[in-house]
Amino acid sequence: MNEINIFSPASVANVSCGFDVLGFCLDSVGDFMRISKTSSPGVTIGTVTGQKLPTDPLENVASVAGLALVNEIGCKEGFRIDIDKKIKPGSGIGSSAASAAGAVFGINELLGAPYTRNELIRFAMAGEALASGAAHADNLAPVLLGGFTLVRSNVTLDVIKLPNPKELVATVIHPRIELKTLHSRAILKATIPLNKAVEQWGNLGAFVSALYTEDYDLLSRSMEDKVIEPYRSMLIPKFNEVRQAALNAGALGSGISGSGPSIYALSRGKKTAEAVGKAMEIHYKNLDLEYQIHVSKINTEGIKIVRNS
Repeated sequence: MNEINIFSPASVANVSCGFDVLGFCLDSVGDFMRISKTSSPGVTIGTVTGQKLPTDPLENVASVAGLALVNEIGCKEGFRIDIDKKIKPGSGIGSSAASAAGAVFGINELLGAPYTRNELIRFAMAGEALASGAAHADNLAPVLLGGFTLVRSNVTLDVIKLPNPKELVATVIHPRIELKTLHSRAILKATIPLNKAVEQWGNLGAFVSALYTEDYDLLSRSMEDKVIEPYRSMLIPKFNEVRQAALNAGALGSGISGSGPSIYALSRGKKTAEAVGKAMEIHYKNLDLEYQIHVSKINTEGIKIVRNS
């Protein structure tokens, strides 16, 4: 096999109570990537459509991640990455993670899959570090593994795939402003009060338990962010109003997707999720602010092979 075509999905990280450790994979939006073998060693960026991305291999997250894999395995073959970028950079739904994860997945497949999907996460983290200034796997893990994932440690890279309650459907609204992860991390406090930390730990533990037991009421009660949201929400237009509109329309919970500016909601059933989207968009219509809405089931597979040649 000399070429592979893949769909690398968007993702929601943090999920309110799980800053830098919790995430889930979307199904309705993602990037399409083609990875091809070349005769020259290294990893290069070919054509890029959809969004403006750097083509310098040392500045593009896809090639940086791919190079991390190629350099470790000592591969003498080269690879070209073509990207049809459907996820807008700075949208808060894992644009850089989709690129980085897609690159290492595709190269790994062309090499005969010497690494498992879980093992590929550490290579993809090299690309994520370039984008956000920190090597974290909360977006990468769900893109590669699918469903909900928990990163116990970014250092030893201990990642757990969690169950997916069957009726959960996500709604994501993306106001068309760019909010770089690097900038949104800069406003966060280095320390937090102990009482807030205890509340956050309780919510995270309850959220994970709710996934295992399919307890939608417990899931709803645990979707609170006492640590990050109070700061990042100031960077997102009408955040409190949009979040409350989602809850009023029947969402189990709502919060900032990744570093923002996208706002996500989880609902029980597609009908409710669609109603939530309509309720959320009213506030951006009134602002005359461009936006996109995605209503998506939870993607339990992660990256998918579209076509081989």
